[in-house]
Parts: sequence; C-alpha cells; structure tokens
Amino acid sequence: MSQLNPKLLAQQPKEVQRLVNYADALVRSGSQVEDRYWQGLAAQLLTKLYAGRRNNTVEQTLELLGNQQQHQHYEIMMELAESQAESLRIEHNGIHYDALLFSAPLTAWTRYQLPQGTLTDTQRQELVAALQSSILAEGSLCALVPDLVSYDEMPQTYQQAYEWTQALTAKALGRSRDDVRPIAPQEASTLLADARFLVGVALVPVGQALFRWQTPSDNANAAHLACIEQWVQKCSPILGPLFTGCQIQYLAPNAYYVNTREADREIRPLSVQAGVTWLQTAANITPDQLRAVIVACGNELVEEYRVGFSTLASPTVIYGCIWPVLSQEEAEASLSDDNHIDIPDIIAALLKTLGVQHVQRLPGLHSTEICDDCHAPFFPDIHGEMQHPELPDEIDLDPVQLH
Repeated sequence: MSQLNPKLLAQQPKEVQRLVNYADALVRSGSQVEDRYWQGLAAQLLTKLYAGRRNNTVEQTLELLGNQQQHQHYEIMMELAESQAESLRIEHNGIHYDALLFSAPLTAWTRYQLPQGTLTDTQRQELVAALQSSILAEGSLCALVPDLVSYDEMPQTYQQAYEWTQALTAKALGRSRDDVRPIAPQEASTLLADARFLVGVALVPVGQALFRWQTPSDNANAAHLACIEQWVQKCSPILGPLFTGCQIQYLAPNAYYVNTREADREIRPLSVQAGVTWLQTAANITPDQLRAVIVACGNELVEEYRVGFSTLASPTVIYGCIWPVLSQEEAEASLSDDNHIDIPDIIAALLKTLGVQHVQRLPGLHSTEICDDCHAPFFPDIHGEMQHPELPDEIDLDPVQLH
C-alpha cells in the first residue's frame, strides 16, 4: 500500500486531514469492532460538515485521494460519504427510525425529445402506494420528490443529498409540509437517451426490515426478483403514459447512490443506440454511411470514452456520444495491457450490431475538452483531433417535441 505524502497532507485543511486519517485507520483495521469505532468518528465529522456552511470538504478529500492513487482510501471514504448523506437515524414521538434516501430510476431513449416527467398529485400518491405494496416493508413511511428528476436536477454534492434526506424525512414524519424542489438545470436537456429518477425517503423503526425482500426466505434472490416484478407491473401504468414514443426500462428501487451508478451503467449503450437511430431518422444518414472514432479521455486516468461520428464522405464530426467510466476498476483496466474490461471493444461491438461497420479506436489519453461558448463536449475525428460536432445546415439539430 503506497503512503500519502505527509507534507502534502499537512498542507490540507484540518477537516480533510481528519477524514484522510480515518480512512487510513480503516484500511489498517483488522476487525469489525475497530471498524465501527473509526466509522463512528468519521460519521460524526461528516454530519458536522453536511450540517454546516456550504463547503466541498468531502469532495476535496476524495480528489486528493484520487490524485494520489490511494484507491483503498478513496473507496472507503466514498462509501462513508455516501452512507452519511443518504441515511440517518431519527427519533419521533418516542420511536427511533432509520431513514434512507432512495431512488427508482427509469432509463428511456427516443428519436424525439424526452419528456421532463412532471407528476400530478394523484400519480404521486399512486406511486407511494405502489412502493409500499411491492418494495417497501409493511409499516414503512415514505415521502417523494414531487416530480421525476433528471441528473441535472438531482443533488450535485454530498451536502445537497444530505439536505434532501433531511427534508424528505421531515415530510414523511409529518414535521413539514414543504416539498423538496429539484435543482434548476442551467439549460434544458435535448438528450435522446437519459434517465429519470423517482426520488424519496423511506423510514422504518430501528431494527426492522426496510425492503420486502429482507423477509426471511429459502430463496432470497427469487424474493428480490418477485418484488421488482411487482413494482414494474404497478408503476408502468402510472409512468408509461408520460413517455409516449420512448423505449423504457424500469430499474429496481434502491439506495440513492447505488442506483445513480446503476442508471449510468444502463444508459451508456442506450445513448449510442439513440444517437445512431436519430442520425438515420432525422439526418437521413444510414449506419453504413457512418464512421465512428473512439478515444479515451481524462487527466491521469480514463474518465470517459468519447465516440465521434462522421460520414465516410467527410472527416467533419457531426455527432458524438460519451461513455462514462463508472468505477476505479474500469479506469485502471483501461491503462493495463492485461485488462479484462475492454470498453472500446464493447462500444465497437455495439456499434457493429447497430450497422456501423467503420469503427476506429485511437490510442492515447485525450483531454475532456468542451466548447467555451456552449459547453458542449468535443469529439474525435479520424485523425484524433477533437472537434465541435457540426451537422450540415439543412438538418435540424433539435429533437422533435412529441409530448
């Protein structure tokens, strides 16, 4: 295990130093008893940071650990930060409750513009009832964010997630009537493939099961799958009509951060599929006329892969897709000669099933460059030059608004 530079650590704010020291202690710990001690101290500090003035101490700590390639420390700290932001223990009317911030994602792709996911009061009430009868344990309490939200409308920091957990918990307990309002995005999304999230908090008395699949069973996996199947059956008649003209996949409700990553994973191939389909339907460019170029982008490690599309007749990039790297394992494997996760090969195989036969993979690590004016990402041409995608003038860039 490599050591963090002591001089570099000494230059950091006191709270960052303490968090790093707690993570280091947990790496060295040899028992659950010791783990619980250090986890308790870390939880106290994290709660203090989340409840205080707006700061980025936790994000700063993770950035430091990532830059110094302290992978064990990074994973431990991220797990602690997420857990403390999305869960809490609270007393109400003499009863102690465990509360969890959860989400129920759906992924959708279309050749039109995706809807925003506005819910009526009736739909929200029906979704709470569906959750309580299929996913959440009997006797649970639940409160939801009023509408389905996109990535840009969800908490962007651990502190914001903690605030949502606190506010929705108060709502579920009847301590507040105020709704949690999504974060206003800087600009409207025109993505052809994206995720929408039903976000809420569920509470149960301490010591009781939170999910129905926690009920003792001879086949826990079958019980889990049965709960998910019931959820899909009950929520699809409520949410399906909001996504006319879309291909939808419903993901299992689960803890907030786990499901954010799971939705990311599911949306990656859908964004490529939606892009190729849209170029064919809106721009009248068939897959066999396309060339796709795949490059790795990031600083020291691969953070994402970018796919630039051009026609066989011109090197100009006309469209692009981003395939984010979602784990330390994926990032490290991308730089290894002996890797078992070859994401460019996965992307290339997907493109060929969609009819794109001309696929190039370029070596090296490129920058995550964006346009200074419109903040759109740049994508590679056949020479590895990062370009702003530009469709021919006669083609309307904006997806059709169906809803």
